[in-house]
Amino acid sequence: MGYLNLEDSSIRYARKFGQIAIRKGFINKEQVQEALTEQLSLQSFQRLRPRKLIGEILFENGWITLEQIEIVLEEISGDQGGFH
Repeated sequence: MGYLNLEDSSIRYARKFGQIAIRKGFINKEQVQEALTEQLSLQSFQRLRPRKLIGEILFENGWITLEQIEIVLEEISGDQGGFH
């Protein structure tokens, strides 16, 4: 258990977020890939702060709105019984 399992679930969550956002037409595959790359690269430099969420990175880059993030999160929580 521990750090690696947490890491794996974080990556799975980010991919799920990206898949839903792409399906809804909010962002494209390249934007998701860039955000995932940024998320993983920030991890090694920011050990004192939890990794940025993929939605946070997409929003900061101006690729997704807060309302769109909420829509994606609602679908994720509906799919996984409240998994955030």
